[in-house]
Amino acid sequence: MTTTMDSKQSSWKGSLLLLLVLNLLLCKNVAASPACAGGAANCRLSLQDLFTRAVALSDNIYKVAEDAFRDFQKTYATGREFISRAINSCHTSSIPTPADKDQALNTESGTLLNMVRGLLRSWEDPLQHLTTTVRDMKEFPADMIRRVQEIEYKTHQLREGMEKIIKQVEPGVINDDIFAAWSGLSSLQEGDKNSRLVGFYNLFHCLRRDTNKVDNYLKILKCKVVHEGSC
Repeated sequence: MTTTMDSKQSSWKGSLLLLLVLNLLLCKNVAASPACAGGAANCRLSLQDLFTRAVALSDNIYKVAEDAFRDFQKTYATGREFISRAINSCHTSSIPTPADKDQALNTESGTLLNMVRGLLRSWEDPLQHLTTTVRDMKEFPADMIRRVQEIEYKTHQLREGMEKIIKQVEPGVINDDIFAAWSGLSSLQEGDKNSRLVGFYNLFHCLRRDTNKVDNYLKILKCKVVHEGSC
C-alpha cells in the first residue's frame, strides 16, 4: 500500500515539476519573442520599428553588394579593361533620383518612398537571373554565389517592408509607375567568356550603386518621417 502511495506521489510531483518547467519556458519565450512574431495577421508594427528594420536591412544589403563587387573585381577584373568596356549607364538610370543629400532632404517623403520602391522593384528580375546564372556557373566562387543569393532574399524582404511603410505614410495611395525594365540577360549568357564577364561587371557595379542609393534614401526618410527632420 505504501509503495502504491509513494508511486502516486512521485508521479504527481513529476507532473507538477513538468508543468512548472513548461510554464517557465512559455513565459521565457513570450518575453523573448519580438513583436509580430509568427506573422500574425492583426500585427501592426510602429512606423519607427518598420523604418529601423528597413534601414538595418538596406545597410546590410549594400555592404554585401559592395563585398560582391569587390570580390568580382579581385577575381576577374585584374588586368582586364572592364571599366572601359562596361556600359556607362545602369538600367535604373531612367528613374529620376536626387543628385545629392541636400536634394534628397528637399524631396517630398512620398516621392522618395516611391523612388525607393521603384529601385527595389526594378532589381527583382535582374537579381533573380543573376542568382540563377552564378549558381549554374562553376567558375564562380561559393562566397560570391552566397552573397548574390543573400542580396536577392533580403531585397525581397525589404520590398515587403517598404509596402508596410508606404501603407502607413500614405494610406490608400498606390503608385507603381516608377519602374525600369532590365534587358541585360543576354549579356550574361551569350558571347565569349570575356563578354559575359563584362556583363557581370556592369551588373555588380550597378547593384552596388543602387543599393547604396536605397540605403541613403531610407536613412533620410527615417530622419524626415520618424524624427521630423531632426536627426
